[in-house]
Amino acid sequence: MKREFSLAHLTVLGCAPPEMTYIAAMSGYDYVSIRPIYMGLSGEPNYDLASNKEMLKQTKRALSSTNMKVHDIELARIYNGVDVKEYLPAFEVAAELGAKSVLSSIWTPNRDFYIEKFAELCDLAKSYRLTVDLEFVTWADVDNLEKAVDILNTVNRDNAGIMIDTLHFHRSRVSLEELDSIPREWFHFAHICDGPSDIPTTKEELIHTGRDERLYVGEGSIDIAAILKRIPEVVYSIELPHIKRVKEYGYAEHARRCLQTAKDYLNTNSHI
Repeated sequence: MKREFSLAHLTVLGCAPPEMTYIAAMSGYDYVSIRPIYMGLSGEPNYDLASNKEMLKQTKRALSSTNMKVHDIELARIYNGVDVKEYLPAFEVAAELGAKSVLSSIWTPNRDFYIEKFAELCDLAKSYRLTVDLEFVTWADVDNLEKAVDILNTVNRDNAGIMIDTLHFHRSRVSLEELDSIPREWFHFAHICDGPSDIPTTKEELIHTGRDERLYVGEGSIDIAAILKRIPEVVYSIELPHIKRVKEYGYAEHARRCLQTAKDYLNTNSHI
């Protein structure tokens, strides 16, 4: 079976969805993973397709002319005071574009609250035939696999999943054996990238590498093959922001190198 790859928006965040779609198609990706939920972070572009009808129209045109597909949208965060119904316009866009999944992460320590809101998020997404895939992020409150598994077991929703990011997996010091007990049906896609072996000790350092300086697959020290071997074969979404390389190569060439190095690595590690 042919491996399938998606271009994650963070890899080419300066590109609006139409442009990233053309780049993904030229580079040989199968999907794009877009970011139409605006989070208001400093310096982050606003690609809210639900309110930007012209950009939505252009995105549809780009998808149609390239035969590309949207795999997932992000990021439906759970944080103190969130009203998850605010994500409904993005879910409608996701369904309209044929997406399969919504990525989520949790940014509050209040377990009762985030369990309630994550369950509600799953219920809202189900009516759009979307899975909700929970990512544990090393500088978030749900920052390891054990906490993510606890959430999925508690909410018990059939459209809930866990999304493994190889950088966060390595940095949260998850043991490979922890993956063995997870139901196979919880895995819908994975984020792949590489990184250095050293694990930063401060939140600022974690964020810097995570958002600005991830490495091409096979270039760093993460045992990506060992991680992927323990989960079913899924769509591999390449989330690999690297500010300096984008400046050096441009977005299109960086995206192409992301895909080529990933394919080379996976072909070399054909036992995955």
